Amino acid sequence: MIQKIKIKNLRFKQKKRVFRVSAVIGLLIAAFFAGRSAAVLRYGSVPASVGHDLQQELPSDPASGKNTADGILTNSAEGNWGLSFQEEGKPPVANATREELAPYGAWYAQDTQEKVIYLTFDCGYENGNTPAILAALKKHQAPATFFAVGNFIADNPELIRQMLAEGHTVGNHTMHHPDMSRIAEMTAFEKEIRDLEQIFKETTGQEISKYYRPPQGKYSQANLKMAQQLGYQTFFWSLAYVDWYEDKQPTKEEAFDKLLGRIHPGAVVLLHNTSATNGAILDELLTKWEEMGYRFGTLKDLTEAG
Repeated sequence: MIQKIKIKNLRFKQKKRVFRVSAVIGLLIAAFFAGRSAAVLRYGSVPASVGHDLQQELPSDPASGKNTADGILTNSAEGNWGLSFQEEGKPPVANATREELAPYGAWYAQDTQEKVIYLTFDCGYENGNTPAILAALKKHQAPATFFAVGNFIADNPELIRQMLAEGHTVGNHTMHHPDMSRIAEMTAFEKEIRDLEQIFKETTGQEISKYYRPPQGKYSQANLKMAQQLGYQTFFWSLAYVDWYEDKQPTKEEAFDKLLGRIHPGAVVLLHNTSATNGAILDELLTKWEEMGYRFGTLKDLTEAG
């Protein structure tokens, strides 16, 4: 009889332990989803690394991790460039400030009240939309910088030469579009950069402009230093939208809502050349920006303005 009671007590204690563990797990799960809900309420989305090229509009709290020993914010050091748009017509809050990026020759916007826009396009491949983009830029005499990867240059030499002939700049988006934040050695980093330089020179007979954009917006402090040591300036952005899904393109109205509502003085705008929406609306978009009083500058203008 005593033995049976001991067994029952043991089973009861085991059940209590299981219950306590389950309760703790339940609380952790609840806290996790509560955090996700709070992020959605605050930022309108939950951060994710998705798509052909990461345009992370709204990351985790951009203020978190400030004042680190290296001067770069924690989120940035982890490799995710992100922005929080808090007021229409005003620059977003980025997860690294201009002052923190400046020692590395890195930029994401100009600190100015002048209504100037710096147009940039990331070129991963060609699907027929770049000619319309170039036509719209030519019509408005709007200069742009096209950050190209190796296969885009190899597959589209005539487009590359057209860009240069029409006064645009081609920048370095690396040879193979890897996650550069995972590259810690200069040898591997330099190869991605130099291989792209080589194919550009073979295609155009010219040296590529020393402008670098990290693939997917992912980077590390070490990457910024390495790019600088190779003679490059790094360019992020202060305005972008989800335009890279070829089979899920935004509508004209959705594009205008983001690109008109969030434009601001000194903006570095990132668009993708693969977007059919961008190809269709760019002429009208440039017109609307001009009607708002904006003009278009080059990245050289941005860097020289300081």
